[in-house]
Amino acid sequence: MIRYKTKQKKWGLQMKIDATDRKILELLTMNGRISYVDIAKELKLSRVAVRERINQLIEAEVIEKFSVVINSDKVGKKVSAFFEVDCEPTSLVSVAETLAENPKVASCYQMTGPSTLHMHVLVDDFEQLESFINEELYALEGITRVESHILLRRFKSRSGLNL
Repeated sequence: MIRYKTKQKKWGLQMKIDATDRKILELLTMNGRISYVDIAKELKLSRVAVRERINQLIEAEVIEKFSVVINSDKVGKKVSAFFEVDCEPTSLVSVAETLAENPKVASCYQMTGPSTLHMHVLVDDFEQLESFINEELYALEGITRVESHILLRRFKSRSGLNL
């Protein structure tokens, strides 16, 4: 029995998400370790029904992965910096892929607007940040401009998507 209809879209298959799926996703977003039993109690469903729905959400790639959110400050990553990086068009992919492989790079996105890449970097201290900029970032072929912003205080940070 197929519970969801999917349509082929330009960006891939899209799954129809109902209110129950949304509530499951909300509960998992708040606590990725919540048990099927606890979700079932909250939604007044069976544990098996919850497991099936979660498996379908995983199979349809609505849920990409389960992960842990680590407080970077608590593990010694005291400096958080955001970079706007411009690249020559022919170097964009190779620069982005190289940066994405760097363990200091927390995230890297291709953006519209004046900057080509938006990147978040986490390092232990300003000495490491300077070393990253001078020895790793500026060393890449095809970068034409770099602008950096140092995080002073975080007001909100969220992983995932609110539905």
